[in-house]
Amino acid sequence: MTAPDFEDLLRGLTPQVLGTLVRRYGHFEGCEDAVQEAVLAAAVQWPSEGVPANPRGWLVTVASRRLIDQLRGDRARREREWATAAAEVVPEDVPDTDDTLLLLFLCCHPALTAASQTALTLRAVGGLTTAEIARAFLVPEATMAARISRAKQRIRAAGGSFELPGAAGSEGGVPADGHEERLRVVLHVLYLIFNEGYTASSGDELHRLDLAREAIRLTRTVRARLPEDGEVAGLLALMLLTHARRAARTTASGDLVPLAEQDRTAWDRALIEEGTDLVKAALAGPELGPYRLQAAIAATHADALAAEDTDWRQVYALYLILERIAPNPMVTLNRAIALAETEGPEAGLALLATLDTDARMAGHHRLLSVRAHLLERTGDRAGAYEQYRRAARATASLAERRYLEARAGRVRPAR
Repeated sequence: MTAPDFEDLLRGLTPQVLGTLVRRYGHFEGCEDAVQEAVLAAAVQWPSEGVPANPRGWLVTVASRRLIDQLRGDRARREREWATAAAEVVPEDVPDTDDTLLLLFLCCHPALTAASQTALTLRAVGGLTTAEIARAFLVPEATMAARISRAKQRIRAAGGSFELPGAAGSEGGVPADGHEERLRVVLHVLYLIFNEGYTASSGDELHRLDLAREAIRLTRTVRARLPEDGEVAGLLALMLLTHARRAARTTASGDLVPLAEQDRTAWDRALIEEGTDLVKAALAGPELGPYRLQAAIAATHADALAAEDTDWRQVYALYLILERIAPNPMVTLNRAIALAETEGPEAGLALLATLDTDARMAGHHRLLSVRAHLLERTGDRAGAYEQYRRAARATASLAERRYLEARAGRVRPAR
């Protein structure tokens, strides 16, 4: 087995082992430290001694012993509290279950902010180092370490005991007793991680492929645990259909290529086929959810062999439904784009005007850039130039800034 193979194996097993220990013993921080020690031991021993027949059981055993040793050293109270946990654990005693979803639910504890939920998920479930997460969000490592530490402390203070979705007390794999709401939070966190990976909010690169791929991997894990949930399937489909376009989104020099100008032969057809199949299955259910609708929109774009073949009326109708069930200014903005394609740029601009009083969109570079594009289509070069320049100043992404500045240069009025 090669070094990358070892890394992939350990990366996949780490959240499973951590989930098992957290379910069995609690003490999130202590379990995480014990699992990291076990993973380090595996990285040292397995290349020379070979991978054990039950690698997950081996890691659980080693991590459990490390945790018990740690707890034994805490004297009196903890020693009494954990005396019953000191029995020997052998790999054959470890149930063949994947507790990754439990760990995801724990990391998305409602006591945490969205930023803390995302950071803790990437650290504990995704296996990224604190330094890697800090680089992804352009904050100092010490800042990210403090954020993750506070998140763990809040989980400990709030308590983190709950059953897995699909366990006793739930029906048909649908979480009960608050699990449905927690699942919604889990999916939102995974959605945020993917979006940051697909279009980085700041920095030199448009993509953070490591984050996008990790979000897809984790969503596949949730899908495997909850195969009948239409929104889980919808989110995975949305990610796959969107990720399929990654190779065509930038030039060789890293400049952004808008959807209408992309070389669609460079799209990943295997991902599109998988995503489309998931969409069809998800839409067959009795209800429509926001991720299913967004996936259906992505599938409509994927169906078009050329930009001019896009069924914009269907895209508009899907955004209209999405806006009704999950109102959001970004949905309205995207509906304005679709409306402009079916009714003309003036109609799109009129709909955009309704967002000007929304505090969430004030000065947002996407609103400015879409308005600039529609003004350009109406022939208002001066207005488009001003909006492109404002949009370029408003984004922290250098790739987007270069693109918007180039568009501004193209429509700059002659003096």
